Amino acid sequence: MSADTARAAEASDPVADARDGAVAIAGRTPWQIVRTRLVRDKVTMVAFGVAVLFVLLALTAPLMTRFGIINPYLNNSDLVGGLGSLPIGDFGGVSWEHPMGVEPGTGRDLLSRVLSGLTVSLVVATSAVAISVVLGTIIGIVSGTAGGKVDWFFSRLIDFVLSFPQTLMLIALSTITIDLLQSALGVGRTPASMLFMIAVMGFFGWPYFARIIRGQVLSLKEREFVEAARSLGAGRGRIYFKELLPHLWAPILVYMTLVMPQNIATEAALGFLGVGIQAPTPSFGSILNDSVHYATSDPAYFIFPGLTLFLVVLAFNLLGDGLRDALDPKADRQ
Repeated sequence: MSADTARAAEASDPVADARDGAVAIAGRTPWQIVRTRLVRDKVTMVAFGVAVLFVLLALTAPLMTRFGIINPYLNNSDLVGGLGSLPIGDFGGVSWEHPMGVEPGTGRDLLSRVLSGLTVSLVVATSAVAISVVLGTIIGIVSGTAGGKVDWFFSRLIDFVLSFPQTLMLIALSTITIDLLQSALGVGRTPASMLFMIAVMGFFGWPYFARIIRGQVLSLKEREFVEAARSLGAGRGRIYFKELLPHLWAPILVYMTLVMPQNIATEAALGFLGVGIQAPTPSFGSILNDSVHYATSDPAYFIFPGLTLFLVVLAFNLLGDGLRDALDPKADRQ
């Protein structure tokens, strides 16, 4: 082949042309991939915004109460035509000063009570989820990694705890346990009721999560990075919390967002049944329990708190579903 022919062949070489015109492709971290998926999911982003709004309202409600911006305990007898009467005005006394109207019989501002009830619900739900996550993560990692008799023991313990119906135990143990907490800690009934619900919901919630973590650990513990850590003499603590735990943040995050609305609904249900937070302390359950008696005469008293509870639960459910899809490594292949 002559020199001119070789130069012509090199000039028309498609591989060389592609190499010369190649554009460097930047890699993306897992978090960048997840963030891109979330931004594309408009429903999840709206749910995230609504959930953040409710969390901010719950956090600022005690401050607004302290500085007099809202007052969930102030009786406004002039707004109900006297104590025991229905609100004055249309749709439960809705006005610029009282956007959700006022409470029948007392005239207390309904928006103030809903915001204070939101604080109670989120404190109980978040604390119970934290207990479930901590216990479930530790037991799931230890059970899945150790195997043998340790795995058998924790598996039977999970089965034992799951055999108790959570709602029934909450109702059955509420009175005596709350009284014991009041006398032992020297606190009022509302803090004792909150501690009771947090402890019971957190204790009965960890087995579900422990099973999820155990299943993840069973596949992770055979991976090369775990074997490499063992070969270098890493102890159990390092393998548990330095090698395995960073790979479990995705199911932990999804679990938290999916269980949060369940705990919020459970707290409201207990208050509705009369075994949760008791009046005059505002909570979704106690407000809805009282509003049933005015369902026909003052429907706004039921609609506004019920709609707020519905939006809170729906926002966290949609956020959990969106996170689960975004964290799925096979999502882009479907």
